[in-house]
Amino acid sequence: MFRTRLTAAVALGAVAAGLTVRHAGGQPAAAPKAFAQADVDFYEKEVRPILAANCLKCHGADEKIKGGLSLATRESVLEGGDTGPAVDLKTHAASLLLKAVDYKDESMRMPPKGKLPDKDIAVLRKWVGAGLPYPADKLTAKGGAKHKEKGGVVTEEAKRYWAFQPVKRPAVPAVKNPAWVQTPIDAFVLAKLDEKNLRPVRPADRAAIVRRAYYDLWGLPPTPEQVDAFVKDPAADAWPKLIDALLASPHYGEKWGRHWLDVVRYAETNGYERDGPKPYAWRYRDYVIRAFNADKPFDVFVKEQLAGDELPGYNPEAVIATGFYRLGIWDDEPADPKQALYDGYDDLVTVTGQGFLGITLNCNRCHDHKADPFPHADYYRFLSFFRDIRPFSDTRGVSSSTNMTDITPPERRKVYEAELLERQAKVADLTTKMRAVEDAAIKKMPAEDQRASEGPDRPQVVAKVPGYLSAREKADYVALKKDRTELEKRPRPLGQEFALSVNNCDPRPPAVFVLPRGNPHAKGAEVQPGFPQVLGVPDPTIPAPPAGVKTSGRRTVLANWIASKDNPLTARVMVNRVWQGHFGRGIVPSSNDFGKLGEAPTHPELLDWLAADFVDGGWTLKRLHKLIMTSAVYQLASAGDDTNLRADPANTRLWRFPMRRLTAEEVRDSVLAVSGSLNPKMFGASVYPKIPREVLAGQSVPGQGWPETKGDEANRRTVYVGVKRSLQVPILATHDQADTDNSCPVRYTTTVPTQALGLLNGEFTNEQAVTFAVRLQRESPGDVPAQVTRAVRLTTGRTPPPAEVAKDVAFVNDQRSRHGLDERTALARYCLLLLNTNEFVYLD
Repeated sequence: MFRTRLTAAVALGAVAAGLTVRHAGGQPAAAPKAFAQADVDFYEKEVRPILAANCLKCHGADEKIKGGLSLATRESVLEGGDTGPAVDLKTHAASLLLKAVDYKDESMRMPPKGKLPDKDIAVLRKWVGAGLPYPADKLTAKGGAKHKEKGGVVTEEAKRYWAFQPVKRPAVPAVKNPAWVQTPIDAFVLAKLDEKNLRPVRPADRAAIVRRAYYDLWGLPPTPEQVDAFVKDPAADAWPKLIDALLASPHYGEKWGRHWLDVVRYAETNGYERDGPKPYAWRYRDYVIRAFNADKPFDVFVKEQLAGDELPGYNPEAVIATGFYRLGIWDDEPADPKQALYDGYDDLVTVTGQGFLGITLNCNRCHDHKADPFPHADYYRFLSFFRDIRPFSDTRGVSSSTNMTDITPPERRKVYEAELLERQAKVADLTTKMRAVEDAAIKKMPAEDQRASEGPDRPQVVAKVPGYLSAREKADYVALKKDRTELEKRPRPLGQEFALSVNNCDPRPPAVFVLPRGNPHAKGAEVQPGFPQVLGVPDPTIPAPPAGVKTSGRRTVLANWIASKDNPLTARVMVNRVWQGHFGRGIVPSSNDFGKLGEAPTHPELLDWLAADFVDGGWTLKRLHKLIMTSAVYQLASAGDDTNLRADPANTRLWRFPMRRLTAEEVRDSVLAVSGSLNPKMFGASVYPKIPREVLAGQSVPGQGWPETKGDEANRRTVYVGVKRSLQVPILATHDQADTDNSCPVRYTTTVPTQALGLLNGEFTNEQAVTFAVRLQRESPGDVPAQVTRAVRLTTGRTPPPAEVAKDVAFVNDQRSRHGLDERTALARYCLLLLNTNEFVYLD
């Protein structure tokens, strides 16, 4: 905690000025009580007017002092601000105050409105040289203006904050109605309801609960046949059997993998003006889907993403997992390259801290955290774990050896590596023969050309070579050059596979320093990799990397700590995300921020019970899903209750199941599913559905970076649609697709006119309405009532009553008689109407 202690130099100055300070050992040092009157007069007559005219407006006694620096008292000057002590009484010239007024450092010039006159600077220099005299009432904060208390301090009280406490499984509470309890989850929820004399509403009916389950685990609507199979199943274990079947389907990974992709800011382009592609980013997306489907233990999932490249042996999945680091935005032409470098590391600190740990370490990049006990240095200690990762670079042509890893299977790689060696040998032989011809020709050239050929201008001299060759020699030379060019331009071997990843990291990373105010051009104290100090974890010991490795090993240390069962944050954060995925709101609603700026947990004991059970159960997500979904609270209806609404209008105590709108991906996938167009093909390169010309016209180069996919391939699930930061598919944009510039912990759910207008008038929904009508006519030819019934069942899951069917048939017939539409077009209008109903885009 470098900012909460006085340096030795400051302590010496304090002794000279009459302050009582404590050294590292904690022993007080006595000192004179005040400066000589002559020194005080010098301050009052010469120094104070300069400070008052130029400095105290921003660095006075106000609570909103800038840069954390107050010049109101001697103590506050010696303590300093965000950049450290303002005055060094041992080495006067090293004082930051004097450096700032000298205007020699571009990153620190004060006052900002213009340099002080030389005579004023001389006065300040004399003031510092005299030991920084102040009047007796302004020596310390107690006697005069009070210096603002800094945040980010690790105290015993701070350590007792709930999120930093070890996870312990609490006892399951007793409740008034134990018969309602189906899992321990219910007891925790019911205990909270009992406190307010609330009662849960009735269970959901079977048709509603089966639709809820399919959307929660697959993100797709159940077919009428799937609804009927569950509704008519009399077995006592019908519900858990359905959950098992849904979890066993590959559709589960497609749905829940998307949740994780939101957290890690998944996108396939770099952002900014050019928004260039990130080749093979889709492999990371496929890795996530496969990991969820395989129920990969979450601790292993963590380790692979943070340090998969440091695992021994051939492990392509783990290498692909490190694409996690490469998903953020990247400026391909930064105005300040060093600033851009640290912006890249800030992205890694941010997404790791928030995504895995639920803490906002990024808030103390420039200063101590304003609310949580994270000192400024904690940020840079954490950043040090990533310093071996070389910066992102251009991946056009898949040429970056730091962003790409060859993951071709070893057997196949042996074949093409042998071919590559053979080709390189041929290129070298051709180059030698060409060089001999060139050298012979150069000897015939003027002396100045001969001299130029020995330096960097040799290419210009070689261009003249053909003019000094005979016809036969020229033909042979041209043939050699052609053969070499063809070998050099030969495409990559067939079957060679690459992954967006980290590669060729720095085994001995550069030193990391605290950057005052986050300024990469300023340098504070050097730091080593370390965990947040408030957690009380000893600083890690990182062994020196052995010869020949391509990483430092730091990230393995970080990954093992994050994935440890003793880490108080990781399990809590992940079970909270799963809870949020089922109920629409986490037990901690601010799922990326478990700190004091976030929201408090509504059911803290339940959160800890789930976290402990998650770890004890082997970190498996499917087990957690089943536990949640077999609870009575999950199976509640979303119906209202007047008494409960008055007491708990936000439903924070979960007396009913929260109604929710489908996500952007679910809306598009559901339209394709009910129309019969959904292509179930999994994995592989992303697809690019048609985007209207009017939307593409908003690009600087319309259509750039969006190679439209034709035919059935365009109708794959939305998780396989390319994610371009500067261009979104309209139906996804209007239904609140994730913001990919940063970690997206929670999707906004908006209700705006463009959603209805887009569904009603959009090219996609109108085309799919026609396809939907074709499906209905194929399944029930010539029978409009049957077509209407089938359409309602496909879009809502329920069976419509006869009166509803009759009204809908009348609508279809009216379209034909009043508007002169043919049978298919009239039915398509009805299908479009169903795709625009609340019952289609909302659950329950």
